[in-house]
Amino acid sequence: MSSAYSQLLDATIAHLETLKSRGVGWVPVRRETLASIGSAPQKPAPPLNSRDAGRTARPGVLDSANPSVSMERLAPVPPIAPSTPTPVRSEAALSRWSKAAAVYPSASTAPKTLRVSAPLPAPLPLEARVAALAELQTQILGCSRCAHLAVSRHSVVFGAGDSHAKILFVGEAPGVEEDLSGHPFVGPSGELLTKILIAMGLGRESVFLSSLLKCRPDTPGDAAGNRKPRPDEVSSCIPWLDRQIDLIQPQVLVALGASAAEGLLGKGTAAITQLRGSWQSYRGIPLMPTYHPAYLLRNQALSEKRKVWEDMLQVLERAGYPISTKQRGFFLTRE
Repeated sequence: MSSAYSQLLDATIAHLETLKSRGVGWVPVRRETLASIGSAPQKPAPPLNSRDAGRTARPGVLDSANPSVSMERLAPVPPIAPSTPTPVRSEAALSRWSKAAAVYPSASTAPKTLRVSAPLPAPLPLEARVAALAELQTQILGCSRCAHLAVSRHSVVFGAGDSHAKILFVGEAPGVEEDLSGHPFVGPSGELLTKILIAMGLGRESVFLSSLLKCRPDTPGDAAGNRKPRPDEVSSCIPWLDRQIDLIQPQVLVALGASAAEGLLGKGTAAITQLRGSWQSYRGIPLMPTYHPAYLLRNQALSEKRKVWEDMLQVLERAGYPISTKQRGFFLTRE
């Protein structure tokens, strides 16, 4: 390997490490770039430095609008910084060469990108988990990583639900109602999600509700509208979601809508119409993509409602909840 090539590689790796230290969880990589790098002459070298992911009950319920935790005196724990994503899942094929391929694609080609994230750490005891989530909530409420969103937002929506939830729902980003209230999934789509949860035999207090972004994407000149999060916004904010997953350690994740599925699985994934109903994986956790409740409000066909319900039945089964005959028969006799 030439000296110039080695210096370029080391500089690129240093840049990636800098991005990682700033909380960047993933970078887009062209597959042809990976192929060309894989064919370059390789020289044995020490692996990239990575942080130790092994940090080391009836759960508490957190509310995004109230960061206080009403429990008896908790043992103090040190502040917990957002997790720094390191090697993806167990894909050993992403070697030192692929990690160094920080080549950003053009908007015209929009190739599939690889989502890089760390494996789950060891779970915390109940009291430490609740305290750590409260500390994380304090950190997120003061976040200003996206300066334009910090200026335009009314509230930071941390999320809400059971700190020991088996199921964690991930949405796109807060909308107008969420931004004003500070609560996740409110308004018409939130009401429909609540009805779905009740039909599942659960409730908002039995799951955890979160989103890719904790701030409403700004819409200059249009205070009533919502827009899709940009990739750079997702990249800046998703470490907060990863840290919530670290602490809650759900058995199942549910991606509500195309944007949530794309944010978790990477740009270039199949359309939500193809993904929904089929199990995916995020950080080793089973992930079920499904339609967002807002879609069901726009499309009232019972066939579409049945599709979402079938997805929820799979989620219940994977999480270990019992399913009644009545639940299995929803919508089957209403066509």
